[in-house]
Amino acid sequence: MTTQTLTFAAARSRAHGPTAALWHAVEVHRAPADLDGACELTVCGTLARVTTDQHWPVRALDACPVCAVQAR
Repeated sequence: MTTQTLTFAAARSRAHGPTAALWHAVEVHRAPADLDGACELTVCGTLARVTTDQHWPVRALDACPVCAVQAR
């Protein structure tokens, strides 16, 4: 039996109107180098740009609460 480990990358969304930009979690299924700068679907369903400068979980106050719960 194979055990699968989930790995998450940090991604930053853009602010839209009254919505603030937040840090989100993206489930990684390929090499992190392939994700750098790419726009990906986050754990909560938002599109956000992945960055390798930050690691999930981010140590920021502006992290998405849904991603924080679902990407434990």
